[in-house]
Amino acid sequence: MKFLYDLFPLILFFAAFYVFDIYTATAVAMVASVAQVAHFRWKHGRFETMHIVTLAAIMVFGSLTLLLHDSTFIKWKPTIVYWVLATLMLATQWGRGKTAFERLLGAQMQLPRPVWRKMNLSWAIFFLALGVLNLYVAFWFGQDMAEATRDKIWVNFKVWGTLVLTFLFIVGQSILLARHLPDQTPPTSR
Repeated sequence: MKFLYDLFPLILFFAAFYVFDIYTATAVAMVASVAQVAHFRWKHGRFETMHIVTLAAIMVFGSLTLLLHDSTFIKWKPTIVYWVLATLMLATQWGRGKTAFERLLGAQMQLPRPVWRKMNLSWAIFFLALGVLNLYVAFWFGQDMAEATRDKIWVNFKVWGTLVLTFLFIVGQSILLARHLPDQTPPTSR
């Protein structure tokens, strides 16, 4: 359920884009992000870092998109969010404390420190690569196509492409992670 909650602004952005245009979709995503953060704060009494990072990015880049009537800014937003996350992960990668990934999931599982570091680094690299891929699809893919077609390709990539890539990455990470989790099978009695 939390997964759908986190995707709420993106789903509304996608729907508004197909009903209206990229500018209306941007405004809808901005309002949905504010509502999402406000609702989470009201319900849990705290803010979630990912929601705040995304809200800040959508407000800055969405505002520029609407004020200047230029979709370039909203197309930069995912890359900026991915690169901020990668930077946060890399900043904890070489410190003496816990990595960002360990802080996020350390309460749910116990792993050796080198495994936490590998997971953290792999996610940082994934986010860096996803940011570059977003820029490619947004600005260089299909330059001979009409702008409306390129916008549609980018929106589909933003919603479905990144979702599928993230899902596949999580599956791959889970397979690698499973080797390091303790065996949870209960002993059989005879």
